[in-house]
Amino acid sequence: MQQLISLLVENKPGALMRVAGVLTSRGYNIESLTVAKALDPTLSIMTIVAEVGETGRDLLIKQISRLVNVIKAVDLTQSRAVRREMVLIKVYVEGARRAALLTEAQIFRAHVVDASQTSYMIEATGSPDKLDALISLLRSYGPIEVVRSGAMAMARSKHNKLPVPYFSETTQAG
Repeated sequence: MQQLISLLVENKPGALMRVAGVLTSRGYNIESLTVAKALDPTLSIMTIVAEVGETGRDLLIKQISRLVNVIKAVDLTQSRAVRREMVLIKVYVEGARRAALLTEAQIFRAHVVDASQTSYMIEATGSPDKLDALISLLRSYGPIEVVRSGAMAMARSKHNKLPVPYFSETTQAG
């Protein structure tokens, strides 16, 4: 089962390696991992999607929470969280099919970020299922190249009784 984990960590060298080490040492496959600075540049937010057995979910959060640079670790798998990914897709397409491709890309709220005589580069954000559907559709237009970000997730409400890692300009990590 895929586990969605959100972490607030100190923005220091080795923090990512230690977190990844906990997962890999237990034989869990990391499906996706994103890291970026929080509003406070001394902190970073990590979002990890890993293939973890049902029995190991709570234990994994406890083990990650004990790491030196980890301030807070939260399992968002069963929570009401917004989860998004981004994808860049280069589609090689010519002629009359170009207009049709643009029309269908708009259905997915995708945007052209680069164009040439033989290709379009399209950017889209959304749920993993939405992006899978877009990629599948665009394959029908010709050869494609795909670069995809990892998942990013945020709990929908601060009041959902989850100790979700966040940092805002008016509050400390909470």
